Amino acid sequence: MSTSKKSLQIQKTYEALFALEDLREIFRQSLPAGFDEEEQEKFSGTVARIKSILADLENGSGKPACTRVGKLDARTREEEFINIHPIQAAGRLTPEARKAIISYGDGYSTCDYCRKPFRLDKITRPPIEEFHQDLAKFLNMDQARVVPGARRGFQAVTQSLLEKGDCVIVSSLAHYTEFLAVEVAGGIVKEVPLDDNNLITAEAVALKVEAVRKETEKLPKLIMIDHFDYQFANEHDVYGIAKVAREYDIPFLYNGAYTVGIKPVDGKKIGADFIVGSGHKSMAAAAPSGVLATTNEWAPRIFRTTEMIGDLTKRKFGVKEVENMGCTLMGATLLSMIASFPRVQERTKHWDEEVQKSNYFLEQFQRVLGSGILSETPRKHTLTKVDTTGSFDTVAKTHKRRGFFFSDELKERGIVGEFAGATRTWKLNTYGLTWAQVKHTADSILEIAGKYKLNIN
Repeated sequence: MSTSKKSLQIQKTYEALFALEDLREIFRQSLPAGFDEEEQEKFSGTVARIKSILADLENGSGKPACTRVGKLDARTREEEFINIHPIQAAGRLTPEARKAIISYGDGYSTCDYCRKPFRLDKITRPPIEEFHQDLAKFLNMDQARVVPGARRGFQAVTQSLLEKGDCVIVSSLAHYTEFLAVEVAGGIVKEVPLDDNNLITAEAVALKVEAVRKETEKLPKLIMIDHFDYQFANEHDVYGIAKVAREYDIPFLYNGAYTVGIKPVDGKKIGADFIVGSGHKSMAAAAPSGVLATTNEWAPRIFRTTEMIGDLTKRKFGVKEVENMGCTLMGATLLSMIASFPRVQERTKHWDEEVQKSNYFLEQFQRVLGSGILSETPRKHTLTKVDTTGSFDTVAKTHKRRGFFFSDELKERGIVGEFAGATRTWKLNTYGLTWAQVKHTADSILEIAGKYKLNIN
């Protein structure tokens, strides 16, 4: 299939999808008894249009139609290209999630059958209560909640545990949202230094705890460490760090933004008091979405319910959880996570193969002399930081497009997602690509290098 034919067929697919939405709107505007004459005419005309579009789609013929929605262009990146964007890979929606969004896109769509006690995690149709239970089992924790992104999971924990001036141990590679979660609760971050390999060790965490105790005469209130950080995706010793936390009787928050949903995570085995994951980063869910899981020991505190009473009305809402603002993901975000969950559970069993693909690609990538890997090797993750200062950046120095030449060359070969214009240090992620896509991407890198007469081993 030619690229131009495929591109046209993708556009026709979107045109058909949009026309089907027009058809849905006719149903929504009609009476339960059926169509009136004008509605029937609209319905028949729209069906005829869909049939015409489908004929063009099948044959790869016809003219490209406008697939803009107001000022919004149709996003066809995942259909037209191989996407190696560092933070988009594991957030690609499954077909089931995309279907769920079509069905549950309305604002309060999860609330059709909300009954007492009027709380999101107690809704049984759709099976949201069951999903919360399955989520806790999936992470081998006692209780779990969905939250609007990992950052809100961090925030729920920090606001529950910290008082003004309390210290929290974080990694020197911690994400900015961890800092903000501590700041909003009035706490102070204390960073653990990296070793020579850009890793956080248990010993370094213990030394930092002692340093904080010496400085403040108090222990830190929380240790919050990423399993794989976002800058290098290096694996940090969360098992050893959790052990240190237990020895000092400090609660440990396991940041699984880059693990929950793509590799097995066993909270009890790790020794975590809290697990935070990202739905839109690693669980094939729409943004903003995330998860927060904890043990029965901490659940009453993290998931505390409101005790406030109105001074005039004497109203009280005791069933509503304070840190979750009562309810959290009330629509398509949550339903996309639920719809993707069976595939997410299955794909964690194949993490070793995903890492194998990553290492294969990087072996080929390093054949271009002057190209290096800044992350730990061999790779234990599919997200990697690379350095092409000694290879593709030498071309950028004299090319009229500067660093954008590399983006142009990749896009010509159907690859997007690298930092546009970056030819020094940049990140990529091979997660979820087929072997054929991984090999095509690797071959494309070598082909571009050959075109510009770079040395290839």
